[in-house]
Amino acid sequence: MVNALLFDLDGTLADTAPDLGGALNDLCLRYQRPCQPLERLRPFVSQGARGLIRLGFEIEPGAPYYEELRQEFMTLYETRQSQQSRLFDGIIPVLDELDSRLIPWGIVTNKIARFTHPVLEQLGLSGRARCVISGDSCARPKPYPDPLLAAATALHLPADQLVYVGDDERDMVAAEAAGMGGIVARWGYLSPSLRPVEEWPALAHVSTPADLLSTLLPLLNLPR
Repeated sequence: MVNALLFDLDGTLADTAPDLGGALNDLCLRYQRPCQPLERLRPFVSQGARGLIRLGFEIEPGAPYYEELRQEFMTLYETRQSQQSRLFDGIIPVLDELDSRLIPWGIVTNKIARFTHPVLEQLGLSGRARCVISGDSCARPKPYPDPLLAAATALHLPADQLVYVGDDERDMVAAEAAGMGGIVARWGYLSPSLRPVEEWPALAHVSTPADLLSTLLPLLNLPR
C-alpha cells in the first residue's frame, strides 16, 4: 500500500517553462543567438540549465564558456523565476484530496534550493508540502535515488510505501533505484530521451491530474 506521494516540480506540479524559457531567450539575445518559441522550449525544461543551454547554444557541460553561460542563465532566471510560472490545471484538486484524506505528500526536484523555495512560495505550496528536497539537498541529484530516499526519511516512511510522480525519464529511473513506484505525468514536458516514454520504468502513465487521482486511490492506505 502507498502511504505518501512525492512530486517532481517543473513539468509535473508546475508549468515553469515560460520563466525558464524566458531566461534562456534573454541569454540568447545577449549573445545574438536566435530565440526559441515556447513550444520548442518545453520539452527541455525538465533538463534544467543543461538542457536549455544545449538547445540555445548547442554546447554541453565541459565545453569552453559553458560554465559562464550557465551562471549567466541562473542570474537571469532568478530575476524572472516567478513571473509566469503556475500550477498545472487540476493539480490543486489532487493536493486538496490528498490533504483531506490525510495522505502526506512532498516535493523532490533538481531545481536548487535558492530557486525552489521562492517558486513554491509564489505558487502557494510552501506551507503545504510535508517535505521539500531540492537539487542541492543531497550530494547526488536525480537520476540517483538519494533525493527520494532523503524524502522518505523526512516522512518517516520506508521507500516502498511511497510513489513518485514525474515527467522525465530520470524521475522514473530514480524512483526505481530508490525502490519506489513511479508514475509518469504525461501532461508534463516529457524531455527527449533515448527510450520511448512507454519504456520508462514506471508503475503507471497518466494523462491528466484527474487520472492521477483515479490511479492512486486504489493504492492508497486510507483510514478505515
